[in-house]
Amino acid sequence: MRSHPLFTPWLSLAPALTLLLVLLGASLFYAAAESVGYLNAIGQTTVTFDAYRAILSPQSEFWVSLGFSLWVSLASTFISSVIALMLAVWLSAPNRNADTFALNWNLAFPHLVWSVALLLFLSQSGLFARWAASLGMIATPDQFPVLVRDRYGVGVILSYVGKEIPFLTIILLSVLRSQSIRYDVVAENLGANRWQRLRYVTIPQVLPALLAGDLLVFGFIFSSYEVPALLGVSYPRALPVLALRFFLDPDLRARSEGMVISLVIALIVLIVAVVSLRIEERKEKEAG
Repeated sequence: MRSHPLFTPWLSLAPALTLLLVLLGASLFYAAAESVGYLNAIGQTTVTFDAYRAILSPQSEFWVSLGFSLWVSLASTFISSVIALMLAVWLSAPNRNADTFALNWNLAFPHLVWSVALLLFLSQSGLFARWAASLGMIATPDQFPVLVRDRYGVGVILSYVGKEIPFLTIILLSVLRSQSIRYDVVAENLGANRWQRLRYVTIPQVLPALLAGDLLVFGFIFSSYEVPALLGVSYPRALPVLALRFFLDPDLRARSEGMVISLVIALIVLIVAVVSLRIEERKEKEAG
């Protein structure tokens, strides 16, 4: 059966792919229809691009939310990548057989649970603020620095960084520990110092995997709702939070604007996914 010319991996995946494409296609069609004003629930069937004009106008909150989402996504991804690279290099040292239990333990917590924990510890009425006040470091808990629910998204970034560092570290460790030859040891024997080994040996080894992981992290953060909704403020809002605000508006006509924002999010995430696949294909060709 497996030698039959019609038997291919795509044929084996056909049922699952068909179901996925039908559900995804229906969702995209529904979003596209409502974005152009086709709202059958209120009897509005006239196609109009008023929602696109309203969202993409220079005065729209969309641009502020887009900048905020890009800032949070890029900052979280960059900080997570740098720390994950340092951790992976430290854990992969030949004289250090450190366990990765702490990394796996962190990954077991959902993002929402992790965000709630940060809120309990880092808010101005949280545990750290109360401990600082009881120790005399600050007079009252409200003098504690604003680290969550701030307009710069510091709390949101801290939440994502705490969750994505273990994910990226495990990816980089899998690359470093899969090498049959310790190239950094060879470079050290040839006289390369620690910085030269990191720059010319380690980073080129892990860069394709790191870029692919970064794109996945960026796409996830950019499209995520629960963390910015819990740890963010009412202005500026992340794009998913703004989209849901339009969708839950009592005026059902506002759904069109929410669907426009959702389609923009989907388009950006799709572009990120395509770039990630291209990087993976290029890596496979180079390895082959």
